[in-house]
Amino acid sequence: MSTHVRHLRGLTIATAATMTAALALVFFYAPLDAEQGFVQKIFYLHVPLAIVSLVGYCLGGVFGIAYLRTGKRVWDMRSYCAIHMSLIFSVAGIIAGSIWAKASWGHWWVWSEPTLVSYLIVILLFCTYQPLRFSIEDPERQARYAAVFAVVCGAFVPVNFIVVRLSVEYVHPRVLNLEGGNLPGSMKLAFYTSLLAFGLLFATLMKYEMLAKETRIETRRLRRSLLGDDAVRPFGRTAAPS
Repeated sequence: MSTHVRHLRGLTIATAATMTAALALVFFYAPLDAEQGFVQKIFYLHVPLAIVSLVGYCLGGVFGIAYLRTGKRVWDMRSYCAIHMSLIFSVAGIIAGSIWAKASWGHWWVWSEPTLVSYLIVILLFCTYQPLRFSIEDPERQARYAAVFAVVCGAFVPVNFIVVRLSVEYVHPRVLNLEGGNLPGSMKLAFYTSLLAFGLLFATLMKYEMLAKETRIETRRLRRSLLGDDAVRPFGRTAAPS
């Protein structure tokens, strides 16, 4: 446990340093957008949150495959934490994007924009993960069904992304593409640093959540050994990574 704590401490320091550098680049180095002005800086928050959350959903599917192949509990917990953290990042990304949309387009939401609607569909899809999971009492079935759900929905994310990128009509700005996008060098540096910072933040928060759940499971195991199963049962189900 001490080794994990040391690694987590190092990851936390790296995350804090990168986030500080990203904020400094965004607010003091990257120039103001010629059309949108200061409000465009929400871009450095909204887009990384959206990208990291989508990658997190895919990771949940990858961890789900690992659980189905090995049956090891740790992969189920990783899949759960990845999806849980992705939902948090998604909500934050939607809020930031709505503020940006209101300032840029005059509307909080544009239903005709495929990028926004498809992202919302992904979020709503994964919002059903926890209700599905905790509606199943049996621990083995719960983990297995949750893993299958994570794999199927995780595979939907890149397919959905490709379909949206191929759409012809859109009003959502396309700043990233295979050629590097249309951002100037200073903005590109600030953006990629911000993307790295939010990626590290995702990994750090996920590690903390996993550590908390492992500690809770170990505490319940000790209670069971000392007090007996009946004395521990009121504290909650030991099977679910809640």
